[in-house]
Amino acid sequence: MIQIIILDFDGVILESVEVKSEAFRKLFSFAPEYVAAIVQFHRENGGMSRFDKINYIYKNILKQELTSSGFQELSDNFSELVFHEVITAPYVSGAYEFLEKFHTKIPLYVVSATPEDELIAIVREKELTRYFRKIYGSPRKKTDCIHEILASNNAPPLSVIFVGDARNDWDAAKAAHVRFVGRNGPEDTGQFTGCSGIEKVIADLHELGRYIEENQ
Repeated sequence: MIQIIILDFDGVILESVEVKSEAFRKLFSFAPEYVAAIVQFHRENGGMSRFDKINYIYKNILKQELTSSGFQELSDNFSELVFHEVITAPYVSGAYEFLEKFHTKIPLYVVSATPEDELIAIVREKELTRYFRKIYGSPRKKTDCIHEILASNNAPPLSVIFVGDARNDWDAAKAAHVRFVGRNGPEDTGQFTGCSGIEKVIADLHELGRYIEENQ
């Protein structure tokens, strides 16, 4: 029996992954010769927090020192760039219907790399708060959030499914020993190739809903 479903947000509930790509492109427009590499790094590391990405970009791509004030400014600018665009992003096909149908049947949680305060504000603006038992975001690590959900519900790991759209999501599920369902977005990059133990790969949340019903 599936006792708990944990959902990533960008790319699972909203089609907002490319919003973040465009934000990184604008954020680092002051270094045009590096923008392509920066956006590629972002896309290849879905599920990593923007804070970790910014630090990595400065250290390994720009090869510059990043001051604490500079880091804060970049983080604030990123939030300003994405907040409205994420709110207006379309739902992943079937996502709203999935939330409506399953939130009264199975406890639903969000675990995302988006900063938690920002994520809660986005969920509130989308009027989705009532669907979720709790919303988790960065700087907390996804594995730690999953462990907290397991402990608070006294749930066996194999009764929990985490739905994510990135290899980092699979890493978190594997580390927490919960089941994993991967979602391939409109531009499948083959991010789950070679990942062992994936229960299913879905194209949208209509497909996820059918899978949950078949396995209850």
